[in-house]
Amino acid sequence: MKGRKEQAVLFEGIGPKRVEMEFTQPGQSSDGGMVLLKVMDEKLGLTRRMAEAIGDQRQAGKIDHAVLEMLQERVYGIACGYPDCNDAQRMSRDPVMKMICGQSPMGEESLASQPTLSRFENAIRRTELLRLGYALTDTVIEQEKKRRRRNPPQRITIDMDPTEDPTYGDQQLTFFNGYYDNWCYLPMVTTIQFDLESDQRLVAPVLRPGNAKGSLGAVSILKRLVKRLRWAFGSVNIHVRLDGAFATPEVFRYLEDEGFSYVVNMAGNSVLQQYAEPMMKEIRRRAKESGRTEKMYGEVMYQAGKWESPRRTIIKAEVVVCEGHDNRDNARFVVSNMRGTPKSVYREYTRRGDAENRIKELKDGLCFDRTSCTRFDANQFRNLLTAAAYILYQELRVHAKGTECADAQVWILRERLIKIGVVIRESVRRILLEGPRWYPWLDIFRRIALRCT
Repeated sequence: MKGRKEQAVLFEGIGPKRVEMEFTQPGQSSDGGMVLLKVMDEKLGLTRRMAEAIGDQRQAGKIDHAVLEMLQERVYGIACGYPDCNDAQRMSRDPVMKMICGQSPMGEESLASQPTLSRFENAIRRTELLRLGYALTDTVIEQEKKRRRRNPPQRITIDMDPTEDPTYGDQQLTFFNGYYDNWCYLPMVTTIQFDLESDQRLVAPVLRPGNAKGSLGAVSILKRLVKRLRWAFGSVNIHVRLDGAFATPEVFRYLEDEGFSYVVNMAGNSVLQQYAEPMMKEIRRRAKESGRTEKMYGEVMYQAGKWESPRRTIIKAEVVVCEGHDNRDNARFVVSNMRGTPKSVYREYTRRGDAENRIKELKDGLCFDRTSCTRFDANQFRNLLTAAAYILYQELRVHAKGTECADAQVWILRERLIKIGVVIRESVRRILLEGPRWYPWLDIFRRIALRCT
């Protein structure tokens, strides 16, 4: 492969004729499917609502790029796989990106540059971050209220989970976390699930310092979230699933005062291990005889030192058998006020694994942990921008129901529906996007587009 000229590449030996590739067409884009994201955003009103939460302190006569335009450029860019402001060096001139951000696709003007977007991110204030978070939460809940007005949910499950965000350099409030054995931030992600649906809707991402207590901010977020859910869905049953970081007296007191059902993981300690030991002895015997992993479930009434009263604690006694390794004890504990057998209650807790998959999507599909700004508030803003991009994909997934993309992860949706090469033609009356005739996902794209219009 040889470079022929500045924007051309020559491939030799791959066919009877030489193959040349040039990157010279200004009226083309490799992200033609961005129009679907724009449609989802217009239906939700998400970026407009978020832009209204940001005050513009700039002098009116010196403004080239409105807050809404810059916000959309960042959200759509993240959604398309361009998480850094540096990506604006090329994407600011992409004709489809310009079109969905409100500019003429074939005009001479470009969108905001990297320095402008970096200043935008770093100018955000803490009060604006609070309003942005409210806007994001309210947009999701209001959309779900409209969608379910004929068939209101019977139960809403709230999942909260802290996750590691490794840091480097001189970011503010980055600390060493002993549990993760790394310098990091410790963001908390909150999702809601309606009845037994497979997807969990992202409603509240919050960035926290790396040394934050696991449950920091949990009760405050729950209070506001529940208030909004009650406004939208009345006296719907609310169920809460939490991991071991939230097993604190304050959290339990709030959940019980509100009358919520809950399952909360509990870290093992010497007292709980003593409760579990009779079951573990039996399971060790069974595993030794069968040569397979064995488990059994039980329960006790357990009261930790700072608890005001004992609570039902489920015990899963398990011995893991793996060929070539010694058998491994695996006792687990879950605190719950739910009715049902110990096995059924523990299985309810394990369903929170689906919520953890949403965090994996955020990180692997949209670079949720790309918090490379120096200012902590700017990094929280990045988290919110990424969350907004993810909400657009969740809405896209709803409209893909009944297709092969109904349960697709973010990167699959982007690959199939967003990464489409198109030619843009603009006339007085219309803008035409011409895609490839043999686009392999055309039927699905068309079905989703028709449902949105």
